Amino acid sequence: MSTPKSQRQHKRKARTVKQFATPDRYRIEASWNDRPDKPAATTTPDRKKARALARKWADSGAYVIVQENAGWHVWHTLYEVDGPALLAEQHAADETAAAGYPPVPPGYEPDADDRNRTWLNDMHQRAAAAAEQQAAEQAEQQRRRRLAAEATTHARALMAPPAIVRPEHRQRARHITGAQR
Repeated sequence: MSTPKSQRQHKRKARTVKQFATPDRYRIEASWNDRPDKPAATTTPDRKKARALARKWADSGAYVIVQENAGWHVWHTLYEVDGPALLAEQHAADETAAAGYPPVPPGYEPDADDRNRTWLNDMHQRAAAAAEQQAAEQAEQQRRRRLAAEATTHARALMAPPAIVRPEHRQRARHITGAQR
């Protein structure tokens, strides 16, 4: 016979951790362009397993949607992975590397119509730097020519002896301030 609740020495504490995992906490859906009539969907309680499966399906060329269960058969989309776009991006990166172009920076996300923008930006920056350097060299040459022209024009004036200014013709101050009056 068990002890009645009123006679127990301590109160049992409710567990804060869930006793069981939700069997369908994460749902992964995938569809492939080459077989649109055969999509794949599965549920798992493990977040890491869901992430790994989404990555695996995206690497196989699927468009993947990962959803989380909000209860009562309501799903919230956590993230989507565009597998065909990732494969195309990887293929474009391999092609540019094989062609000898500079590598793509890690944070680069290309648009659908422009996969080689990084290389083009690099080439534009190099061209701009070369043009800037050429403009600086031209400005330096023009400055030297101007100084040489000024030296030749002023040489005639410098060759003449300085004019003798007598003390009575020396220019004085044009005005006198009030304190010095």
